[in-house]
Amino acid sequence: MDRRDSDRHPTRTVVYLSLPHGGRQVCKAVNLSASGVFLKGASMGLRQGQRVELAFAVDFGTVTRLHRRQAVVAHVSEGGTGLVMDAYAVT
Repeated sequence: MDRRDSDRHPTRTVVYLSLPHGGRQVCKAVNLSASGVFLKGASMGLRQGQRVELAFAVDFGTVTRLHRRQAVVAHVSEGGTGLVMDAYAVT
């Protein structure tokens, strides 16, 4: 059963992840929605419930917009990490 509030869209977006302890990580997003993102790869040391900051670009054809969002780690698996973005949090 899928509990998502919004549809996922396949993507190849690069996401810059800022960690609470000051570290930074470059990740590849597998899918993206208005409320979340799934990052491919290892856990990066993240734990469920941990807060992070995301920065990523979305290409709208003639315009590319940079988005910064706060997010919470929803789940971590061998395939990657699922993050839920704060609905209106812009940093």
